[in-house]
Order: sequence, then C-alpha cells, then structure tokens
Amino acid sequence: MGDLSGTLATICIVAPPILFAIIAHEVMHGVVALRLGDDTALRAGRLTLNPISHVDLFGTIILPLGLYLFGLPVLGYAKPVPVDFRVLRGGRAGMLKVAAAGPLTNFVLAIVSGLLLRAVPVFLHGSLGTTVVVPIARMLQASVIVNVELGVFNLFPILPLDGGRVLFSILPIAVARAYAQTERYGFLILLVLLYTHWLDVAIYPVMNMAYSAITWMVQL
Repeated sequence: MGDLSGTLATICIVAPPILFAIIAHEVMHGVVALRLGDDTALRAGRLTLNPISHVDLFGTIILPLGLYLFGLPVLGYAKPVPVDFRVLRGGRAGMLKVAAAGPLTNFVLAIVSGLLLRAVPVFLHGSLGTTVVVPIARMLQASVIVNVELGVFNLFPILPLDGGRVLFSILPIAVARAYAQTERYGFLILLVLLYTHWLDVAIYPVMNMAYSAITWMVQL
C-alpha cells in the first residue's frame, strides 16, 4: 500500500510539469507561426494552454510519465500544432524560427523553474514548509529536468523532430529536398536508435551539458 501511495504522490508531483512542458512547446510553435503570417493554429483553436486541445493520451500522458517513473529521459508529444510552412514569411528562415520555438521554450521554462527553485528556501518556515512549499519545490525540480530532456530530444536532427526542421532550413536547397525524403522513416529511425541505445549515447551527454549549464546560470 505504501508503494502505491508513493507512486500516486510522485505522479501528482511530476504530471503537471510534464503536461505544461509539452503543451507550452506546441503552443509556441503556433504563436511564432502566427507572427510570421500563418494563422492555421489559431483557426484550429490550438493557441491555448487548455490541455483538452492538445493532449494525446499516449504521447502526452502515458509515455512521458512511464519514462519518468522508470528513471529514463522524458520523451513525449502533444497533438502537433498545424503549421502551413508555405505561407510563412521568410521562407526556410521562417521554418527555422517556428521549429526552434518549441525547444527554446522548454529551455526557458527550465531556467525559470530553476530560478524559482532557488527562492524556495525563503518560504521553508512553519507548517507551510512541508504541506505546500516542499511539493512545489519537487514540481519545480521535475520541471527543470523534464524541460531540459524535452528541449534536447526535440533538437535531435531527425525529421519530423524540430531539430530535423532546423537542419532542413539551413541545408543547401538540393540537399534539403533529399533530406526531406527521410521524414517518412523518421519514427522508425528513432525506434531503432532507442532500441539499440545509440540515442542514449548521442543525447545523454548533451542533456547533461544542458542541465549543468542551466544549473550554473540559475546559481549566478
């Protein structure tokens, strides 16, 4: 019974930061696209933090929560925000900005969470220390970890991940068109890399560097 209650308590702590990190990531894609002339996400009702508009049962809840509980890097996704890259101002430069907006949002959220976490000791007095402040501190700690992991993972240069879009936008046009053909195999490539642990080898060092950099920044 104790293990079950502990697991439920952990879920209550980590679920909100995971959900917010994934949804904010997607919303910012749509916000930047709107600023660049594409209102597709706005018309689809996706420029909102209301989870109902974004949640994918497996990708937003089951997958990231399960990975977190097993101590693995948190990977997850919401329903993709629709973007019509053909109407974006700036062409491929516009695509780069839209693609980069999601991971950058995660890194900003990680920094903000870290800064708020630094302020927690100020409030650790009296009964609020254990009943309110400590759970909030754990949420903020989870938010730092989750946002770093999502930001780094989504910058991996495989289509349809954001990193793939960024790479597509900076490659010479002929090479970019050939690279775009790999998108149909993107998730299969990711599964193979996950299964063979090559993704761990590529991503873990970057995640550790990003986490260390953010920790250093919030301690200044």
